[in-house]
Amino acid sequence: MNNFDPVKLNYEIVSRAPDAIMYADRDGIIRMWNKGAERIFGYPADQAIGQSLDLIIPEKLRERHWEGYRKTMATGETRYGTALLAVPAMRHDGSRLSTEFSIIMLLDDENKPLGVAAIMRDVSERHAKEKKLRERLAELESVT
Repeated sequence: MNNFDPVKLNYEIVSRAPDAIMYADRDGIIRMWNKGAERIFGYPADQAIGQSLDLIIPEKLRERHWEGYRKTMATGETRYGTALLAVPAMRHDGSRLSTEFSIIMLLDDENKPLGVAAIMRDVSERHAKEKKLRERLAELESVT
């Protein structure tokens, strides 16, 4: 029978996951950044941790993001719940990528927000294929 430490097991799963798993505190400062996040966004953990989420949010989307984030931290409520979100993000080299992610609101003992964890996946390749298919469909529909 194998003995395993559930805390170590959880750590290994989060650390090694191919998807980005990150946590930002109530001020939007990155406090956790796994190897998947390093791979997807191009920032090593020691460069990402302690930085604002602006690190991965395209500039033109920041105002809207922060408006929603501040409201969520003030109220403890998010309109997204268990929904899968799809938004553009930004890599270390400045290139854009398409992401899908879910969020987990973390609360303190008094049910006040501590911050938000996210599990993110790079779906850029699929997004590009779908765009080509939509363009091709529109082209074919215009011919008939």
